[in-house]
Amino acid sequence: MGFDAGGARSPRSMQLILISGLSGSGKSIALNVLEDSGFYCVDNLPAKLLPDITHFLQDAGYSKVAASIDVRSGDTLNQLPQHVAELKRQGIDVSLLFLEAKNETLMKRFSETRRRHPLNNDTHTLSESIQLEREKLADIGDLAQHIDTSDLNPNALRGWIKDLLKINRSRLTLLFQSFGFKNGIPLDADMVFDVRCLPNPNYDPVLRDLTGKDKAVIEYMQNDKSVLGLLDDIRRFIENWLPCFARDNRDHLTVALGCTGGRHRSVYFAEKLAEHFRAQNQVLVRHRELG
Repeated sequence: MGFDAGGARSPRSMQLILISGLSGSGKSIALNVLEDSGFYCVDNLPAKLLPDITHFLQDAGYSKVAASIDVRSGDTLNQLPQHVAELKRQGIDVSLLFLEAKNETLMKRFSETRRRHPLNNDTHTLSESIQLEREKLADIGDLAQHIDTSDLNPNALRGWIKDLLKINRSRLTLLFQSFGFKNGIPLDADMVFDVRCLPNPNYDPVLRDLTGKDKAVIEYMQNDKSVLGLLDDIRRFIENWLPCFARDNRDHLTVALGCTGGRHRSVYFAEKLAEHFRAQNQVLVRHRELG
């Protein structure tokens, strides 16, 4: 725990991670991972209490704190952006993680668990409640790093949260994610590139059960000039625009690469781009369809 010259505890000694997002998107799983990683966790914290709780825990000597804040905060939810900005001005290391999922996925999860949506009442159906929740959380989502949990099982989500805990938040992180268009575009993507125009290894019986990480598929892709050309175009596009995102004080950028099934071409592209940018940037890689 750090102290300033006058003996007061330095506010920079605290790391605060806020978990928000849609009901049923996996916020409880994320909070449990943080608790297992040594964070003091507060579930369902009313937004208006965030400054007081943060300063109380800081004075109590806690250096790693996580809190779940969502639509259950009611009308005080709109205070969260200003509270986050003020805590950052005070030198506290605040990061906001926003979990979301497709409407059909959320409806299926509520149906399977028979849980009641917090906004579901006599005047709103489940579908209407989910849409209303999206609208109420829109301002928060603009501040946060997003994770689309639509196609993630709990173990995969736990792994992604653990990976995010390892990154240096003072540097912009490039996250390359492969996906299959047949399962929809990831909701958390900042850039989306379509590589379905390229030759598909899936039509080769020898390569069908492999992935874009396997040597045979890599050789197949690298032997086609169109693959190398598109890869170079995407690389140069990201390089040209990456400084703009950095100047905008972004701490993360998610680049999604999509093919039909999300197992061959998109995986190859995500791996190759990550390999190139890793030399100068902080990089994470996700392959949605590979589990």
